[in-house]
Amino acid sequence: MRLRGGGSKDFYGNAARGELLDTRAYAGVVDYEPSELVLTARCGTPLAEVEAVLSGKGQCLPFEPPSFGAATFGGCVASGLSGPRRASVGALRDFVLGVKLIDGRGRIMQFGGQVMKNVAGYDVSRLVTGSLGTLGLIAEASLKVLPRAPVELTLRLESDEPRALEAMNRWGAEPLPISATLWHAGVLQIRLSGSEAAVRAAKATIGGSEGVDGWGAIREQTHPFFAGDAPLWRLSVPSTTPPLGMSNLVEWGGALRWTRGGDARQLREMAKRSGGHATLFRAADKSAGAFAPLEPVVVRLHRALKSAFDPAGVLNPGRLYAEL
Repeated sequence: MRLRGGGSKDFYGNAARGELLDTRAYAGVVDYEPSELVLTARCGTPLAEVEAVLSGKGQCLPFEPPSFGAATFGGCVASGLSGPRRASVGALRDFVLGVKLIDGRGRIMQFGGQVMKNVAGYDVSRLVTGSLGTLGLIAEASLKVLPRAPVELTLRLESDEPRALEAMNRWGAEPLPISATLWHAGVLQIRLSGSEAAVRAAKATIGGSEGVDGWGAIREQTHPFFAGDAPLWRLSVPSTTPPLGMSNLVEWGGALRWTRGGDARQLREMAKRSGGHATLFRAADKSAGAFAPLEPVVVRLHRALKSAFDPAGVLNPGRLYAEL
């Protein structure tokens, strides 16, 4: 079975195969308690619909998941992707409270709940986040949401990459309301989010000039850097890692480096030496594998989990790793 919502992330991971199961028919917000900061929705619900419901109450999905077009709520959770705010608030996985899962045997299973304290034992709700449908169909999910910041401001500074990395790490250790960072082509951008007083005080500390809010283009990858057919690599490394010697775009205070082209083996070795990993995010040819090869012990764990949830291997086979 090929589990698929809006198809906005068909490019992500290894090639999908199997008979198509379109999840969009199972849609709708099941429960939303603004006072409790919890929303539950079905997998086929358009992500835009979920965000519109939250916006009506002055709330949001704080991890800023990308839509890439017609994303669904289930696909958002299954891909596990987070946007520019991830470094300041946490990843999508950190906001998952519970899921209703249909496993490879067709069994309906419930994990977690609608409050943080419901998590006991193995945290399967977070395990399936980012699993790309290889462990089960995420029929429903409950996520913690947060209020929107009353004030947001983007600052722009001229800087080379070494100085930008040093500044982002230095500011990250200070009590500043930084909600996103970006360095590209000699320009460092900092987004501040919070109260009027906090934002203005941070602006005085950081300096620079006020810039245009272009964070949507980074979140949805419509920024010119992401255009073109060259393979797009996503390197996750410690934020203090020095410049890697390539033309790139830097997010998350230096912890996320995007680059175009390059040799798969060399890029993965470079990321590994830095204490991170490299993902082939977009490419016409993914013969090198979308994700970094696993160590043998981790492969065994993956196989055991796949066998427990999908013993016949019928759900999104090979989407994460060809051997799974």
